[in-house]
Amino acid sequence: MKPKILVVDDEADALEVLGFKLREAGFAPLFAQDGARALAAVRSEKPDLVVLDLMLPEVDGLEVCKLLRRDPATARIPIIMLTARAAEMDRVVGLELGADDYVTKPFSPRELVLRIRKLLARAGAPEEPGAQIRVGGIEIDVPRHEVRVGGAAVALTATEFRLLEILARRRDRVQSRDRLLQDVWGYENPIDSRTVDTHMRRLREKLGPAASCLETVRGVGYRMAVDGRG
Repeated sequence: MKPKILVVDDEADALEVLGFKLREAGFAPLFAQDGARALAAVRSEKPDLVVLDLMLPEVDGLEVCKLLRRDPATARIPIIMLTARAAEMDRVVGLELGADDYVTKPFSPRELVLRIRKLLARAGAPEEPGAQIRVGGIEIDVPRHEVRVGGAAVALTATEFRLLEILARRRDRVQSRDRLLQDVWGYENPIDSRTVDTHMRRLREKLGPAASCLETVRGVGYRMAVDGRG
């Protein structure tokens, strides 16, 4: 089965180009030209990943992202924001609402395909040694892609899960923002450390009091420590 990629954009030319590139790369592209149709397509087609433009008629991309993340049935579908808004605040807002990655217009279709591949690989990563990880009150079940805090399930996106897993496996060792951008997002030339900071903020909010083990090392990055104070 070819992975299904839903592309949401109101520009017909963009859909045509991306559809060609996605089929060429071995994906099965699906299309929607507004937010309402995008939500319907996600629920009916259950795509493996969504490429979501921010500037959409009726329901904009940010609202679509928010609604998908609120619904348990769609909360874990990877989302790449595709936007002409290059301002840092627009990117941060998208990430805070739950987008896993973003690409700004104009963009290289080849780069977008690479981002899609990396995000799908992250979401479907095979079981690794030490599949059950416990740090403080946090339990990470790697093959099941589940996180529990005090026995209660915590819903994380593929990116949030990977970020937490890496910090847990490397606990007590400081991870720089650039290293995390390489190991979690697959960026070969890390340039935007705000991506890491935004995901860490979301991750801490979801973990609640258990997030006290996630320490910020000022000017460097982050560390997970069992006796951390946050």
